[in-house]
Amino acid sequence: MNSFEKGLSDYIGHDRLSKIQQIKIGIAGAGGLGSNCAFNLVRSGFTKFKIVDFDLVEPSNLNRQFYFLDQLYLPKVEALKSNLLKINPDIEIDILQTKVDRENIKEIFKDCDVVVEAFDKVFYKTVMAESFFSSGKLLVSASGLGGWGRSDDIIVRKVHERFYIVGDFEREVNENVLPISPRVNIAAAKQADVVLSIVLGDIE
Repeated sequence: MNSFEKGLSDYIGHDRLSKIQQIKIGIAGAGGLGSNCAFNLVRSGFTKFKIVDFDLVEPSNLNRQFYFLDQLYLPKVEALKSNLLKINPDIEIDILQTKVDRENIKEIFKDCDVVVEAFDKVFYKTVMAESFFSSGKLLVSASGLGGWGRSDDIIVRKVHERFYIVGDFEREVNENVLPISPRVNIAAAKQADVVLSIVLGDIE
């Protein structure tokens, strides 16, 4: 147990930390939701991840995503892995720089206990929901987090025992409603909190 884990164990207890560390989390998308949800999950004690994204870090990403200027034009999955290892150097992260689709998505995340949907396009959100709705895996998705203000509208909605959606279900990101750091980070943190709460058995 390294210094980070010892400090966290003092807060939540050894048994809870041990339970958390048995879970493998798949994160589909390493943008505003995925990158910020990932660092919250690492700080919560999770140590096993599979992160999937095809994109590179662009200047327009830096206003809300967990990347830095010196990481511009690197693959997001590589940059995110590097950043997460700075929080806890002992985590295990599988990265895959590819697009998910209906044909590969189940195979990609077959070894994950939890799947976090962190895409910004409705098509991919739909694919995730259709693929994992009845899979037995915990699926945590997001819908409606564009713009700024009205942050109390971002809530957690339980679809069924293994499927939760975070958002305001209204302000989808588009060319007129842009993603900005505060609301994106609130939604990402709530996604991470759902995962943590379910794993520890503290959510209704």
